[in-house]
Amino acid sequence: MRMGKRRTAAAIVGLAFLAAGCGSQPEYLVDLPAYQLDLASSSPRMYRPRPAVASRGETGHSEWAAKGQRPWRYIVIHHSATDTGSAEIFDSAHRARGWDELGYHFVINNGSGRRDGLVEVGSRWRSQKWGAHCGGTPDNEYNNHGIGICLVGEYCNYVPSRAQMASLEKLLVYLMRTYDIPPENIIGHCDAPNACTKCPGSALHAWIHDTLRMKLARYLAAAE
Repeated sequence: MRMGKRRTAAAIVGLAFLAAGCGSQPEYLVDLPAYQLDLASSSPRMYRPRPAVASRGETGHSEWAAKGQRPWRYIVIHHSATDTGSAEIFDSAHRARGWDELGYHFVINNGSGRRDGLVEVGSRWRSQKWGAHCGGTPDNEYNNHGIGICLVGEYCNYVPSRAQMASLEKLLVYLMRTYDIPPENIIGHCDAPNACTKCPGSALHAWIHDTLRMKLARYLAAAE
């Protein structure tokens, strides 16, 4: 029984990594700056994870609003490279590795853990805190000023569900208009300087560059 529990815990921890290759071993984020690690509470077997999601949890602009404004310049899109997951699961896994909390600002579900297309708001976003999802960039630019969005799923060979993509588009429009972020600053994780990853998967990455950014640019132009 104890061995089964240990295997289950290990599987949950393995679900949440911030940079994953397609068909390869998980590329656990090893370039996270030291000051972003909560070393004082890095004993993974002792901590009790805190909620990473807003209590109401439903998609909508009121749920995405945050007190105060950090000077956000980029939006970095990730995939979890796992079939299942949620903000709560990823939060637990990140804390188990000694990180301070969920590394992403938002998680968009695929129906495996929570409703397909549900946008979960991470505790980092509520406090307008730097991200822990895109380390290794010059001056830590894409963590300090990049909003991290993770879509649950592995998108090397196919794109996310229609519900996920619809929610992502709505969230991006809100963030772009609120923080004056241009479409060209919406990137996949692999686009960040010094990023050594295939995240968010080749299929999702192609959709971001071939379809999504142009669609968002047209939408913003029409709204002016």
